[in-house]
Amino acid sequence: MAQRIEDYALIGDTHTAALVGRNGSIDWLCLPRFDSGACFAALLGDSSHGRWLLAPSAPNWRTRRAYRKDTLVLETEHQVDGGAVRVTDFMTPRRGPARVVRLVEGLRGSVKMQLELLLRFDYGASVPWLRPGRHGFTAVAGPDAVELRTDVPLTIQTGSVTAEFTVWAGQREAFVLSWHPSHQEAPPRIQPWDTQRSTIRFWKEWAERCTYRGEWRDAVLRSLITLKALTYRPTGGIVAAVTTSLPEHIGGTRNWDYRFCWLRDATFTLYSLLMAGYEREAEAWREWLLRAIAGDPRDLRIMYGLAGERRFPELELDWLPGYEGSRPVRVGNDASHQFQLDVYGEVLDLFHQAAREGLPQESTVWNVELRILDMLESNWREPDEGIWEVRGPRRDFTHSKVMAWVGFDRAIRDTERFGFDGPLERWRALRQEIHDEVCREGYDEDLGAFVQAYGSKELDAAALMIPLVGFLAAHDPRVLGTVAAVERGLMRDGFVIRYDAASGVDGQTSDEGAFLPCSCWLADCLALQGRDDDAREIFERVLSVRNDVGLLSEEYGTASHRLLGNFPQAFSHVSMIGTARNLSRGVVGPADRRRKLSLSRVRRPAAGAPS
Repeated sequence: MAQRIEDYALIGDTHTAALVGRNGSIDWLCLPRFDSGACFAALLGDSSHGRWLLAPSAPNWRTRRAYRKDTLVLETEHQVDGGAVRVTDFMTPRRGPARVVRLVEGLRGSVKMQLELLLRFDYGASVPWLRPGRHGFTAVAGPDAVELRTDVPLTIQTGSVTAEFTVWAGQREAFVLSWHPSHQEAPPRIQPWDTQRSTIRFWKEWAERCTYRGEWRDAVLRSLITLKALTYRPTGGIVAAVTTSLPEHIGGTRNWDYRFCWLRDATFTLYSLLMAGYEREAEAWREWLLRAIAGDPRDLRIMYGLAGERRFPELELDWLPGYEGSRPVRVGNDASHQFQLDVYGEVLDLFHQAAREGLPQESTVWNVELRILDMLESNWREPDEGIWEVRGPRRDFTHSKVMAWVGFDRAIRDTERFGFDGPLERWRALRQEIHDEVCREGYDEDLGAFVQAYGSKELDAAALMIPLVGFLAAHDPRVLGTVAAVERGLMRDGFVIRYDAASGVDGQTSDEGAFLPCSCWLADCLALQGRDDDAREIFERVLSVRNDVGLLSEEYGTASHRLLGNFPQAFSHVSMIGTARNLSRGVVGPADRRRKLSLSRVRRPAAGAPS
């Protein structure tokens, strides 16, 4: 059985990533890309679906682990009676083949170690042919080939490789796993200890570019390193997570593939990078988005593949039992075909913020925006599947209409500030029309709050975005009422859930945990309202559920006290970065907090908007 989600740490090479458990087992790895088939899929089943265990053979040992400071190099120390050993895990930043390196060093006494390597390509379905070599072996199955190189003697049997060896104080052993296309020669051998030094240098030099100097700097930098690890370097795309089908409720059906790039995350991500001094990465992310959405705006997707692919049909892998029995296991994501109105506003907001922050602006960008605005003008009245990608009937979601307002608002601001050409008067009229409709149809007088959809009585944490995007001021009575309603109705043990899953609005039957970005949004709203102590308390609570190496998943189970959902989750980390910046007393002072909260997309209400 796989370990708890929080028991995993991430290693990666900016093309793909692996999850390493506290028990020394790599239970998830897709090669050669994030969205490739997994060769280690024990995370969604058991060891027979592929894993790589490297740990003491004693029945009990004590473990502590941490990343080497400001890097993605994981160091795990195992202590047994009579000795201690350090295992260092990392992937080499990709400029050639994909490589996983595992180094073993004896620290004191002696430690008996065990290795069990079961390669299972295509998500555990394909057992490779194993061919021994002088220093390791090669595994081949269809288009994939993996080579392990080591000086440790190996025992090779059908479908499995094992070893037992003893490490004494001062002794070192190395294991290098490399992927290559099966029709090509294996990659050249590397010197693993030199590679460790160069990998540490790569990450430290990247971390040194961070300009953030506010509170919680270590947490912010760890989240930024995680975002870098989730970036597909050839294109600049950033995956939502490295996993598929980790459940939002243990044993439930809310199991989705997150190894794609969501447009909705774009503005949050852009600001997380810009506010920390990573302009190159922010520009690469924007350029990825431009290439991905090129073409007819009527065909705009809510998510794309790493290189901008548009089609990834959803399939169920029935041979995998799922994480702790959570089925089905899915690859691909049919939500890519949904109509989600809010995405148009998100994309236009990203372009606005990029221009506002000084990223190079070409005329072609504005032409793309104009085409998206035409599409938005024709379709903003239509119901959609909304921010939460419901698989029930389309509805007039309040958040979706707010983001349609954002799209026109940002276009107006760009025209006024940068002199871009556009039908200003028509856009102003549309902006006002949408604003009036949302305030009339999306606000419930009896509840004293904005609701999930027109005519609904259900609350939705997405309404917390209303002051954060500048639709209404934070102290507007309707916003105050909405925040209070969320605190009353959507708080679970101090965390915020998205909405009442029992309502059936999303077409699913199982429950789910608290969505971590929503708690960050509430903290941002409370800070805007001057409730600094309450905001900081909520934010510290979010920080407290990070695992021991600083990683967050999508959700947190308030009853089970466990991380839930795909892992590590980019949206959780970018939300945490923004809230840290907003609440940091070393950067934002109480007197001008409202003005400086822009790095979390907070905007003043538009001219002429009710306040």
